[in-house]
Amino acid sequence: MLSYCDWLKLTSLGGLSRLLKRLDIGLKRGRQYIHSPDPQYADKVAYVQTCTQQVLADPERYVMVYLDEFSFYRQPSLDKDYCAKRTGTLPLARRSVRSNTVCRGIGSLNALTGQLTYAQHSRLSTHRIVQFYHQLALAYPHATTIFVVQDNWAVHYHPDILKTLCPQRSPFRPLISPSWQPMYTAVMSTGHLPIQMLFLPTYAPWLNPIEKLWRWVRQTILHLHRFADEWPELKQRVVYFMAQFQHGSSDLLRYVGLLPY
Repeated sequence: MLSYCDWLKLTSLGGLSRLLKRLDIGLKRGRQYIHSPDPQYADKVAYVQTCTQQVLADPERYVMVYLDEFSFYRQPSLDKDYCAKRTGTLPLARRSVRSNTVCRGIGSLNALTGQLTYAQHSRLSTHRIVQFYHQLALAYPHATTIFVVQDNWAVHYHPDILKTLCPQRSPFRPLISPSWQPMYTAVMSTGHLPIQMLFLPTYAPWLNPIEKLWRWVRQTILHLHRFADEWPELKQRVVYFMAQFQHGSSDLLRYVGLLPY
């Protein structure tokens, strides 16, 4: 350690320790971090804010939801838990000998009411996303426009999805595969679903509040769970957790940061 700080002219680890204490520097666990490299970051955020103001001005006609997908697995994830300190035992993530099956969820969170629309499948395809958009439109039958704020997963802009939606007005769209380009020529007819997709800056999950809901369900249901051999039961517990927000929730809005405490 001293060899890395030879410029300090210290001769002992004790001296280094006292210096760090005086400077209020301690050892902390690191965390994953990435800064969005999107050159259109500010423009995309401003466009979402403009649409938000439109929703606030006329919430009967306009709705804004934050959409995202998440995955969970048969095997429990690790986390802290309470246990007797003197016995030497540790909380156990009891695993199954079966394969680590995955389940995929897709949800949308109403930015004003906290209403959650949620669906769950073994995999998410363009067909499943279109199904979810129909489910979303049924959840807001009064809305003339549903703004769906989402990340830049290229599948979100697949031609099979676009042809079911009304013409898109956003000046932004995610990067797509060159092999998809010929498919856009086949998207001649426009759909009827009143959904406008709003794309967040790339690599900026902190701008999507529903990400915090996924954290909540992991902390409540999935960490150290005891259902590795009861896969249908685990999936149903996730569905039950999501169902508590289907009619809106101020607690959920506070948790994700959309409502002040």
